[in-house]
Amino acid sequence: MHRRSFLQGSITLILLQSLLGCTNKNQETLSVQLLRGSIPAQVVDKFRRALLQKAQLNFAPVEQLRDLYQELQTWHNQSKTNSEKKWNLPLPLGSSANTTADLVTLGDYWLKTAIEQKLIQPLEVGQLKQWSNLPQRWQELVTRNEQGYPDPQGRIWAAPYRWGSTVIVYDRDKFRELGWVPKDWSDLWRSELRDRISVLNQPREVIGLVLKKLGASYNTQNLDSIPNLEQELSALNQQVKLYSSTRYLEPLSIGDTWLAVGWSNDVLPVIGRYPQLAAVTPQSGTALWADVWVRPTSATDENLAYQWIDFCWLPNIAEQISLLARTNSPISTNIEYSNLQAALRKLLRNNNEIFAKSEFLLPLPPNVTARYESLFNKIKG
Repeated sequence: MHRRSFLQGSITLILLQSLLGCTNKNQETLSVQLLRGSIPAQVVDKFRRALLQKAQLNFAPVEQLRDLYQELQTWHNQSKTNSEKKWNLPLPLGSSANTTADLVTLGDYWLKTAIEQKLIQPLEVGQLKQWSNLPQRWQELVTRNEQGYPDPQGRIWAAPYRWGSTVIVYDRDKFRELGWVPKDWSDLWRSELRDRISVLNQPREVIGLVLKKLGASYNTQNLDSIPNLEQELSALNQQVKLYSSTRYLEPLSIGDTWLAVGWSNDVLPVIGRYPQLAAVTPQSGTALWADVWVRPTSATDENLAYQWIDFCWLPNIAEQISLLARTNSPISTNIEYSNLQAALRKLLRNNNEIFAKSEFLLPLPPNVTARYESLFNKIKG
């Protein structure tokens, strides 16, 4: 899934490398490869100042989640072959062919394959002092078996630190003329929007929103059990002007489409720049995604890694991450409306009722995934 595949705007500056104090053999180090824009530099600096002893911190921002996943594959392969040239993949900015990071950002979508391919190691919950502050729903997301499927008897494989959702973004001026504004998925089928919509080119997302409209789950395994699913998909296809996971906002910004379905982290920077655009989370619930910290299999230094994870889960730090990076935190915060740009408030102030109806796109068996893809391709023609 190519979420966030175009370059993000300058939401915040990231500290590429912070060398603290004089380097010596006994000084602790923390090497982190993270998604660019997901952690504010101010938070890294606060962590540095909160440490009881001087340490060497190296935070390297990387543009895309796919690059981070490939980095995990490279390190895993190197640990098996002890060869720096194996896989011959270009490494993301800030990476080192010889050094495995202590922590890496990964999207929850990649968790199953990362576990299955043994690219990451489970976390020791006993070393996470703030684990109990993480709501149960987030604990369940990262508790998985050795095949990468959610399992209450499984182990803890990741630490969520931010999340977002699939939202509807629309042109205020066009809808003012129509005399209504979109509130839920069912609005996408209204006749006024024929050939005026752009959506993600993702089977799970598009079929999922139709399932949600029909009162079913995003994670439905037997699609044939849902009455009228194919007819509803066909009707939605008549409304869609563009399927794209990277350029779905472009036609909206120039007035070629009036509404788009996209990921909140893409949408937030855009509506901050284009005042004619507004966004809403569908009332019947939507798809959720999370960015998580994972430990590469070959990582050995762990003390500062666990301290950093705990630090991100402190309520005041979680609030700073949300405000400065314009994102949502799994830790409950009390963000004041006045601290948020008006256009961003609906997406950054959690609606607990809608959140309870929303779902993570959990991994499905291969045959079910193939069924989603075949149905999606059939409808698009």
